[in-house]
Order: sequence, then C-alpha cells, then structure tokens
Amino acid sequence: MHQNFWQKLERPILGLAPMDGITDSAFRQMVLRHSRTTAPSNEQPRLPTVLYTEFTTVEGLAHGAAKPLLPFHYDQLEHPIVAQVFGTNPEAFYQACFIIAALGFDGIDVNMGCPSKSVSTHGAGAGLIRTPELAKEILRACRRATIDIAAGRSAAEAGVHPDIVAWLEKRSPHATGALDDSKRSPLPISVKTRLGYDRPITEEWMSHLLETEPDCITLHGRTLNQMYSGRADWDEIGKAAALIHQERPETVFLGNGDIDSLHDARQKTADYKLDGVLVGRATFGNPWFFGGHQPTPSERLAAAAEHAELYEAIFGGGPKVFAPMKKHLGWYCKGFPGSKELRLELMAADSAAEVKEIIDNCPLFKQP
Repeated sequence: MHQNFWQKLERPILGLAPMDGITDSAFRQMVLRHSRTTAPSNEQPRLPTVLYTEFTTVEGLAHGAAKPLLPFHYDQLEHPIVAQVFGTNPEAFYQACFIIAALGFDGIDVNMGCPSKSVSTHGAGAGLIRTPELAKEILRACRRATIDIAAGRSAAEAGVHPDIVAWLEKRSPHATGALDDSKRSPLPISVKTRLGYDRPITEEWMSHLLETEPDCITLHGRTLNQMYSGRADWDEIGKAAALIHQERPETVFLGNGDIDSLHDARQKTADYKLDGVLVGRATFGNPWFFGGHQPTPSERLAAAAEHAELYEAIFGGGPKVFAPMKKHLGWYCKGFPGSKELRLELMAADSAAEVKEIIDNCPLFKQP
C-alpha cells in the first residue's frame, strides 16, 4: 500500500494550524524562517512538521471566481503543505480536489471545524457536525476525486470551471492531467473538526468520520457553540485518540487547542497518545514558536518589518491590500515598555516602507 506523506512524517507531528485571515503564505514563511533557523541543530524533524493554507470556498471555485484562489499561494519551501477548503456541495469539493492536485499540494483538508456564523449557519465548517451523512458524502467525493486524478483525469474533464482551467494551465502542467509518476498515488484526505455542535459527541462523530477512512483527523477540543471561549477539553481529545487507535490505527490523529509552548505540545502528545498536535494562537506575533527561541523586543520589531516586506512582496501594495497585515504588527508589538504607543503608530501604517520607517526611528529597536 502506498504511504502518503502523513505516514512518513516523524513523530511527534508539530504543525501550524490553519487560521483564516492569519496563516497566509507570508506568515507561514516567517514561521519557517524563524523556527527552523533557531531550532537546535540536532533536533529532528525540522519544525513545524506540516503547514496548511487558509481555507477557501469550494462553491466559489466551482463558479470560477478568482478570489478563492488567493489562499492557494505558497512557496516551494513550504512543503509539505495541505490545502484547506470548506463548503457543503460534494460536487464542488470533487472539482476543488483537481485544482489542489494541479497546484502541487501534498494533501487536501476538509474544514469541519470553523465556528464562524458566516460559515456554520450555511451548514459548512463545524455546521457539518449536524449533518454527518452530508459530511461523509463530501469526504467520499474528495476520495473519488483523488482516485480519478491519479488515474489521469484532467480538471477540464472533471468539470472545473473553464476560467480556472485556463488559469491552472498557465501555472501548472498538472492541470491537463499530465501527472508525473510521483503524483499518481491519490492525495491524502484529512479533516479538521471539533468535539460537537452544542455539546461534545466526540466518539459518535469520530465514528462517522472513520467510515470514510480519512488519512488524518485533527480535533479541536471545543464545540462549535464554545467558539474559542473556555479551555479546550483534552480529555475528549484523548477519548477520540483511543477510539481511532482501536478502529482505524492507520488514520493519523492530531489534537488542537490552547497549546502554549513546545513543551506543552510534546507533553499533550504523550499524555493523550496522539500522533501530534497543531498549534494556533500561540504563534501570533511569534514565528519563533517552533524553534523555542525567546525574542528580544528588538528582534520582534525587526521581524515585524521583515513580515510586512514579505507580505507586500507576495500580495502587492496599497492600503486596502496591506490592511490584513496590521493585526500581525499589533501582535509583534506587545509586552515591552512603550509597545502601546508604538503599536498605535504601526496601526496607521499603510505599507512596508512606512512600517520600516516607524521601526527604524524607534529607540527600542536600536537596543540589544
């Protein structure tokens, strides 16, 4: 049996969780630059072990919209990288898999965990927990797509919108079905989800998902109704791990929620018998997380300027385009004297050049 990349990863798997509006390519590359260069030379594997894109809508892709393609930007240094998608239409998921394969991603992740009302009230994201039959139909559509892709079916033959097929053909030789031998094995399918909708139904929900034989499941330790309040319930995550080890041990299982340090990540992996964890909010303003480095205020400010420059290089310039970068600037600029005043200045910046000028003129930046 073919080993997909999940099975080849060294344990524990310590990955960067997908977060909408945050884990774009610029942020992921910052994490790689600063975690991998600061990690001890004898530490294996290089961390983070795996990355995900922000999620994007399969229905938007099915209609040929260009905007949902933006989250699929990545750099080759980001491998292994998994593309995350959300929606409710199984046929749209089927077509999205062809786009993901054509772009050279290492895996496909179905979001069944987003608690946002704009997503869940339409039945997508964590809303799929309430419709397990639809959730399973979606995962089976993805599996069918990856088998068809490996057999040589093209995006056009799969019914992918002509505008997106044309875009793909300019970017990737795989769009026409011309996959090389290394890509002929079906891409792995993973799921990121939650404990339940309004209450934990962990074991029941995991059993539903396991019927579709996913290659990886990541479980966030809260229900949809909890959003991000309270604390993640790791005992429930442990229950899921025990069930998966018993019913389908070949499915990789990751926990997620409130990991605050590398030590905590490794401890929870061991305590709850997981294959690993995904880390989310602890990385905000902290691309050094996976390397264990504790940055000085000067290093934080230098990284903020570097991040802004990288963001602009990838996504372009202009106040509207630059606006999503500002939350990252705020996260870098915390926890040291004068940070509040400096943060207000940075929030008014509309370009990487303005960020650099503000930081270059900050007395704190010149300190060791």
